[in-house]
Amino acid sequence: MDGSLLKGASSTHWRTQEMFLVQEVMNLIGKGLRLDQVAREMLHLLSEIVGLNRGRIVLKDPDGDGHRIAYSYGLTREEVARGRYAPGEGITGRVIQDGHLIIVQDIDKDPTFLGRAVARAQLPRGAVSFLALPIRVDHRTVGAIACHRIRHRERALSDDLTILRIIATMVSQLLTLNERVEQKTRALEEHNDMLARELRIKRARYGIIGTSPTLLRALAQVEKVASATASVLLLGESGTGKELFARALHLASPRRDRPFIKVNCAAIPDSLFESELFGHERGAFTGAVDARAGWFEQASGGTIFLDEIGEMPAVLQTKLLRTLQEGTVVRLGGKREIRVDMRLVAATNRDLATEVAHGRFREDLFYRLNVVPITLPPLAERRSDIPDLVLHFLTQANQINQRNVNLTQGAVTHLARQPWPGNIRQLANFIERLVLLASEGVLDVEDVRPMLEGAVVTAPPLLAPASAPFFSPEREAALRAIGTVRPYLPADSHGHEQLRMALAQAGGNKTRAAQRLGLTERPFSYRWRKLQPAP
Repeated sequence: MDGSLLKGASSTHWRTQEMFLVQEVMNLIGKGLRLDQVAREMLHLLSEIVGLNRGRIVLKDPDGDGHRIAYSYGLTREEVARGRYAPGEGITGRVIQDGHLIIVQDIDKDPTFLGRAVARAQLPRGAVSFLALPIRVDHRTVGAIACHRIRHRERALSDDLTILRIIATMVSQLLTLNERVEQKTRALEEHNDMLARELRIKRARYGIIGTSPTLLRALAQVEKVASATASVLLLGESGTGKELFARALHLASPRRDRPFIKVNCAAIPDSLFESELFGHERGAFTGAVDARAGWFEQASGGTIFLDEIGEMPAVLQTKLLRTLQEGTVVRLGGKREIRVDMRLVAATNRDLATEVAHGRFREDLFYRLNVVPITLPPLAERRSDIPDLVLHFLTQANQINQRNVNLTQGAVTHLARQPWPGNIRQLANFIERLVLLASEGVLDVEDVRPMLEGAVVTAPPLLAPASAPFFSPEREAALRAIGTVRPYLPADSHGHEQLRMALAQAGGNKTRAAQRLGLTERPFSYRWRKLQPAP
């Protein structure tokens, strides 16, 4: 056959191979694979299809001033590890420094060829060439693509250089795209960090700790209705922070500079309920020596928060409904209507719809309260917030009790895995107890675990018979069984005599007296104040 025909057939074959190689590389790029996967497969195709072997892509060394082999095909790990080049060192270093193609026709005859990565004994016998081309990104040389080539072969050197230039351009585009994606990712991460910081600062203004999605959704609802005047009903389990959410609603509203009055309906004796809420006139009952404005009057212009509204007596539900409808109150023992302008926020852990169905709560009042219902998430749905809550309560307990107790990261993680059925209140009480009972400055998992083992939600009876001593063995056993969780007790759980004895045992210190009864200082003080005889 004529030599020109053979040459033409060979040329057509190589063109077909080149087109196949470019098509395969484009398919790889189109699949959106990672840069390392695409780069390695490019070098693999160069070797298998056009015979440019031991290809490598050399890029900036993240650990030094020079460059290193970042991606390769046909090189061992040891050979890749040796492929490090100082600026201007060897053929590769010069290509990157000068930004020009370098062709070594015979590596055995060029004294500037280092042969650092691949030992000469690992290469074929005969003349071996080395081709190195610069890789540019935004008009600056960032690396090089290089390979070995058998010098005497039927394929023209110019064709090999052409395909290498095409691959170098593709690598350059991939690096550019990868760099821009990383820049955008970093920008997004920084923006997210900034937003998270703003969220933490904003939530901290409300005294609410956490950035979990369920918490943020509830807070978004609060902020959305803050400027309105409609009643808000906070729903959710006990201990989920309803008072904090009510205060957040007040602080986010135009009423933020006016009074915020909080009322725990479960802690008020029935005999005092009407007087506390609506006020009384002088002489309305025995001991009423002066007229007194009720909480609705005191909240006028601001916000009143009625916690545990499901505990409100039926007779007062009617009077509350009238106040909400007409915007007026009538004091106990009085006849004059007093106009009030307050935003009502109510809260309950009861199912008021069920209470209505059983006749224990007025249906018309329920609909009046349920204008904007907001359900607060339990701690089980906010597990990512638990570490922040633990550190917050730990700092708070240390400051109040003048202690310096810390937790290891392992201990905090262990606490985050616990169920906490009593929610935030239970967690806060546990951390306070942990600080008070800690014998070490830093507590680890093994220090925390024993205190968690006895934790229960429903506590055994703590109240000893009237004839029993205050610290009886039965009471001590009950306290040990409770472990780290304070029981959630009704407002009438302790009589006046029990409170008096606990206060005497604690030397007049209400905080210690409260601890003896399984309470915190605030519920103890409230019970003590309410059970004092009227002057």
